[in-house]
Amino acid sequence: MESLPPSLRHLNHHQSPPTITHNGNSNPTKDKDKDQEEYDEVPIIDFQRLSHEKSKLDEACKEWGFFRLVNHGIPLTLLDQLQEQAKQIFSLSFETKQASCNGNGTERAASYFWGTPALTTSGTALTSGPQNTHLVEGFSFSLGQISLFQPQLSELESFRVLLAEYGKHLSRIATTLFESLVKSLNLNLLEPSSYLDENTGNVRVYRYPSCSDSNNVGWGINEHTDSSVLSILSQDDQVSGLEVLKDHKWVTVKPIPNTLIVNIGDMMQALSDDIYKSVFHRVKINNTKERISICYFVFPNEDVKIESSKYKPFTYNEFRAQVQKDIKETGHKVGLSRFQRNEDI
Repeated sequence: MESLPPSLRHLNHHQSPPTITHNGNSNPTKDKDKDQEEYDEVPIIDFQRLSHEKSKLDEACKEWGFFRLVNHGIPLTLLDQLQEQAKQIFSLSFETKQASCNGNGTERAASYFWGTPALTTSGTALTSGPQNTHLVEGFSFSLGQISLFQPQLSELESFRVLLAEYGKHLSRIATTLFESLVKSLNLNLLEPSSYLDENTGNVRVYRYPSCSDSNNVGWGINEHTDSSVLSILSQDDQVSGLEVLKDHKWVTVKPIPNTLIVNIGDMMQALSDDIYKSVFHRVKINNTKERISICYFVFPNEDVKIESSKYKPFTYNEFRAQVQKDIKETGHKVGLSRFQRNEDI
């Protein structure tokens, strides 16, 4: 049986997919070959020397909104196991994957999606039509509820056990990074743990299929910013695809073993009064090899008030509701600009 979802099977036959429109997210750049960087200058931050690299971290968040993290303390064996187990899960038939997260009230703990990375809190895909199809399939796991997920598939159960361990490392890294950023910004947060709430941690596991005509079939995920406080990515060691926008040029982020990619999300940008930037990024599919990536997103508590001189006060719950409304009505995320204080912008 076919492992790819029906909407992605044209990639196996090199057929033209449905027309993919620009996501409309402020159109920050044009997709021209001359705009592509030929090398990777992504800043590198040593997690074990974080106390000595505060200025370097601060500069990376201001200039890039994006950096590579080394010496993060996650065992390489765990990262390799997650990648290998993910490949096994995605090799299962589409019907098996589709049924794997249904029933028993576990939808909020885990869900399977394809064609869009935009999901509701219950794991339901947010779509506005076939013209906005993304060339991706994946699983979404809520780390706070991962213990409630009791999959019938042995492959998913093995992955759940690995995720529980992985989640502890991610929480440690995200909390430490956030505390450092808060100090650099001199933010006076009454309850810092409410602004980066470990219980909101979510892991998305993405599969981007390959296609020999990758330059013409569209994007794995169109350009966007993350709604999170921080996002932490473990990407395939061999297959590139992630691109980040820097100075109006797209930089291909090279895959380097045993490193993590961290990017600033919308909530961190708002908290910083736009000093740090939520970076635009996108994913291109590969000509010959499929790509697996595993990304952790962490958010504020739903009801904590985000205060900023640049934006009207809002909660993450309000922000998420607006994003979902925009996707349903316009086909794309608008994001922070919906909350800017200057109504004329």
